Amino acid sequence: MSPSPQAVDHQRARERVTEAAARAALQLWRQVDPQDIRSSWLAILVRVLTIVSGGQLAAARATDPWLHALLEPTGEQESDGQLIPGAFVGVTGAGAPLAEALLAPMWTTLGLVTRDVPVAHAMARGGAVLDIVARTAIADAGRAADSVGMVARPAITSYVRVVESGACNRCIVLAGREYGVSKAFARHPRCHCGMEPVTREHRPEPVDAKDLYDRMSAAEKRKTFGEAAVKAIDAGADIAQVVNARRGMSSAVVYGQKILKTSEGVTRRGIAGQRLKRFEKAGGQRFGSDTRTRARSSRPRLMPEEIYKQADGDREHALRLLRLHAYIV
Repeated sequence: MSPSPQAVDHQRARERVTEAAARAALQLWRQVDPQDIRSSWLAILVRVLTIVSGGQLAAARATDPWLHALLEPTGEQESDGQLIPGAFVGVTGAGAPLAEALLAPMWTTLGLVTRDVPVAHAMARGGAVLDIVARTAIADAGRAADSVGMVARPAITSYVRVVESGACNRCIVLAGREYGVSKAFARHPRCHCGMEPVTREHRPEPVDAKDLYDRMSAAEKRKTFGEAAVKAIDAGADIAQVVNARRGMSSAVVYGQKILKTSEGVTRRGIAGQRLKRFEKAGGQRFGSDTRTRARSSRPRLMPEEIYKQADGDREHALRLLRLHAYIV
């Protein structure tokens, strides 16, 4: 199983709760008076808070039944404590009061209006912020409850990340990775990834990044990774290397030519750094009372887009560059 049907159903049920709550919150946002944004939003805020809090409670309540049903066949469902779903309501995943977070759409809209952005555009941006806040708060509450529920069950030693189609490229890279049960779940705003417990008897076979990539349509691949990245991956490049490179992407002028490069993975420890070599001292980094300098390659690590531009249709040359710049390992 990869992952189990129960884990997928649990994740999708939470997505349905999240979708319904976010839609209801946005319906209320549309009732805001563009001529009196602050007062009208504050008048509606209690109703919005009720909707999003209700979504959090529903997501948290789903944890115990899911874990019990998942582990009952193996006899490993015993728990050291009972989950309190209400403990996950009213706060964001960052620990801030939910009511305070729900002021963000109002402040965003007002800030844009004061910068002479048309009110309609500002309201649309505020609605987008509300959508992010609502979806993230509910998903985080559900994942937090899942995490606590797993820690409370001695049989659960770790979990694997469950990533479904439609996820961003950063999440796809993490698909199927196994973490200790007390390890915090890495997520981003509007992330809808989930987790599945691992026990002695229940060991799901994880779906990794390449599995998910192979299941995607050509259009989905281009949307998620970008055309140049897809060409690199299809040529054999490691998905994680391609995605991680974009974190440090920037442009530079080399020999009078503007190129796309990345600062990711170019230290002595990085695969790209070991291949590009020609190290030079970079900025100091403090470790306790000691200050050391990290050596980084002075040769720019090209982005896949730049590699294909330079290869100019020559596949063998492109492959050589992909290997040199550590996209193919």
